[in-house]
Amino acid sequence: MTEHQDRTRAAYDGVVELYASLFAGRLETQPFARNMIGTFAELVRGTGNPRAADVGCGPGHLTAMLDDLGLDAFGLDLSPAMVEHARRAYPSLRFDEARMEALPVEDGALGGVLAHYSMIHTPPEELPALLAEQARVLTTGGLLLVSFFATDGPETIRFDHRVAPAHSWPADRLAGLLTGAGFTVVARLLHDPASERGFLDAHLLARLG
Repeated sequence: MTEHQDRTRAAYDGVVELYASLFAGRLETQPFARNMIGTFAELVRGTGNPRAADVGCGPGHLTAMLDDLGLDAFGLDLSPAMVEHARRAYPSLRFDEARMEALPVEDGALGGVLAHYSMIHTPPEELPALLAEQARVLTTGGLLLVSFFATDGPETIRFDHRVAPAHSWPADRLAGLLTGAGFTVVARLLHDPASERGFLDAHLLARLG
């Protein structure tokens, strides 16, 4: 595990209850993100393989949403404290500790992967390997939904996230990395920021193969 992952894990371990209270119902006021996740779930069901991973699941609320939307969903997170919280909150669902760069999932096993603002802490030079790992676990035709903070400029921007240092990405640049990992971007949505940082909220929906 790299130094930045150690720091990120420790930071999230320390804010579990606060984070869960802030974000558990947040999608109720975020119609764009909510509907992108609904579209993702519908397309995953259409692959015939409803098994889906919520990578960087945090307190588990989006894993539960995917389950409600008809997917065989499970959550994975770097933070053991987040995993324990999710297990208590949603005892009927599966949650495990894992790194996004080394998922405990067999090759081609999943119809979908959700990465909801969970790649933002990954340094830019490490993101191609992370995307290759998401591609490894997806079946051909499987879907990946990546949500992130987007910048209008040509370069990534490192900023002080409330929990751990993070990066915003130009949407076109991240879309190019997805293409390089074997994905075809089938939908993109950028909308006004939901926070004071001023970055756009962005969602890229991509199909493998």
